[in-house]
Amino acid sequence: MNPIRQWQRRAVLGALTGTLAVNGACSHTQPAPAPAPEVAQPAPAAPVGKPEHLSAATPSKNLFGTTYTAPGDWTRTSQGALTVLTAPEADTRVALFESNAADAKAAVKAAWAAFSPKQTLAPKLVLPGSVRPGWDEHLSFDYETSTNQRRVLFAEALRSGSRWMVFLGEGTDATFEKRASQVGLVQQSLRPGGFVRETFAGMKAHPLTPERIAVLRDFLQRSMEKAQVPGIGFALIDQGKVVYEGGLGVRELGKPEKVDANTLFMAASNTKGMTTLLLARLADAGKLKWNQPVVEVYPAFKLGDPALTTKVEVKELICACTGMPRQDLEMVMEFAHATPESRMALLGTMKPTSKSGEVFQYSNIMASAAGYVGGHLFDPKAKLGPAYVRAMQEQVFTPLGMRSTTFDLKRVLKGNHASPHGEDADGKTRLASMDFNKCIAPDEPAGGVWTSAHDFARYAQLELDRGMTPEGKRVVSEENLLMRRAPQIALGADGSYGMGLMVDNTWGIPVVHHGGDLLGFHSDFFVLPDSGVGAVILTNGDVGHLLRTPFMRRLLEVLFDGKPEAEINVNAQLTAHAAAVAKERERLLIPADAREAGKLAAHYASAELGELKVDRGNGQTVFDFGEWKSSVASRKNDDGSLSFVTVDPGGAGFELIVTTRKGKRALRILDGQHEYFFEEVGA
Repeated sequence: MNPIRQWQRRAVLGALTGTLAVNGACSHTQPAPAPAPEVAQPAPAAPVGKPEHLSAATPSKNLFGTTYTAPGDWTRTSQGALTVLTAPEADTRVALFESNAADAKAAVKAAWAAFSPKQTLAPKLVLPGSVRPGWDEHLSFDYETSTNQRRVLFAEALRSGSRWMVFLGEGTDATFEKRASQVGLVQQSLRPGGFVRETFAGMKAHPLTPERIAVLRDFLQRSMEKAQVPGIGFALIDQGKVVYEGGLGVRELGKPEKVDANTLFMAASNTKGMTTLLLARLADAGKLKWNQPVVEVYPAFKLGDPALTTKVEVKELICACTGMPRQDLEMVMEFAHATPESRMALLGTMKPTSKSGEVFQYSNIMASAAGYVGGHLFDPKAKLGPAYVRAMQEQVFTPLGMRSTTFDLKRVLKGNHASPHGEDADGKTRLASMDFNKCIAPDEPAGGVWTSAHDFARYAQLELDRGMTPEGKRVVSEENLLMRRAPQIALGADGSYGMGLMVDNTWGIPVVHHGGDLLGFHSDFFVLPDSGVGAVILTNGDVGHLLRTPFMRRLLEVLFDGKPEAEINVNAQLTAHAAAVAKERERLLIPADAREAGKLAAHYASAELGELKVDRGNGQTVFDFGEWKSSVASRKNDDGSLSFVTVDPGGAGFELIVTTRKGKRALRILDGQHEYFFEEVGA
């Protein structure tokens, strides 16, 4: 979990899950060949072919031989060069359009004219996109839409030879967030006709020699410096043995203490996989079954949907597959007095927005419930929080030899730990307050663990050794360890989500991993079960999330002599990120417009998100949410609305829109599928 600026969320749908990245970065550098003569192609104002409902994900080929997979339950309409896929909600569509246009901009312009002629908005940014195997060039087009509109527009152009394939999307925030993995299925599966993908299947991995370790270390060193990430802890495993563990950079900007193998970082959502290890051990002990209804082992379990409540199985608490939506604002805004018990009660008010097993929807609060149910089974007499923490210590951390790993923030802050860092509005990395990250305390099973490269490697070793420690002690049965990787829901074209673990098959071999994101902290681990190789990475800067997938790719390149894509990708992703930050900065007035800030009420309250106080002293406007606070910028939007946007490092990007409600001054805040109002108090 991690706060993302509204404009970033629009540009990079599903950025935290990796299911869709329409604003990726980087391209091949060879010049485009001279375009072939334009071939006359149909360009209807709207598709006129017969609509075709797709009952399941369908491998497909367009008129010109480009292959892709269309998602199940969507409707497809094709006419010549244009194919349109419409989501079940009918408010969101994506399109494929192929042409011999002279360049990417011309191709995208022609695509919009064919797909949605009323869409005449010029792109805000045009940026090189990430390396897309099989394509010679890739550019992404980012469009400015007001948060009030809850509308998504995107385009990307892919060139193969002289032909352009354009992938377009328009629709609502809610549907794009809900169906990001299905949109990713289309986007990630696009291949030029006849292209043969790179694969490492059946190949023997090179050993991680000192020379190869140096290559990986140097890659991380260069990348972190470009990303302004202060520090990284990482480790490498080969044939079950840790062959490197250590750190790069510093624990905190402006201080000399270096990161080492024992420096503690927040692993954030990598706590989820550790939580499912607890569940696996409880399954070994006969205290639960994966396919057992949760209400049988924890009768108090309740969702906002009574029918779903009785059907949810233990494994589905943490599979992101039940249809329960991401609903994080209530976690990050109102947590000072929250408890595990109150979080379980909150779950009882939440309702699914898709059918069970239909699409990937990530739910932190459901994952928390998985841990608290496990803790309750371990110690039914204790309160949920202490029971979970003790269960994790005794059933996971101690048996694995993870001696420093803890949920105890006070203990962490007294020792060798990394501090969080975030970007300010100008893209400069600065020290961030730890206050925001305290939001995870009531939801520790979803992301509260602190660990080091040394301890995190012990966790990865257990995954590689199928439940055995390096010393030969069995901690969990192979059967129940592997159940956590079993696919529960599809993630885009080549991945699946299990129970707090992802399996990526992009390169013909399984890579088991999971990311973790909180303010100023980003983590990942990679396990290659077929090769006996693993790696872990922990960072203390918010741009660190852009280093994780390139690090995975660079590891594979070193192991299998893969095509050199990682360096290109990370450099261009960082370039694109910097360009997006700079472009957004143009719209922000810092400090906030004093006249507009003067119109704000002094005190607001939300039934779901708590209180908000406005401080207009010292030439700045500060929004104080109680648990944390940030100075804000003002932003005039194209639809005439006015927003105030938090800008302090780490907590930047929360956008509150000025409005009225019930005759009172109010501020509106949105996530993908929900809206909340802070209403004036005392008027």
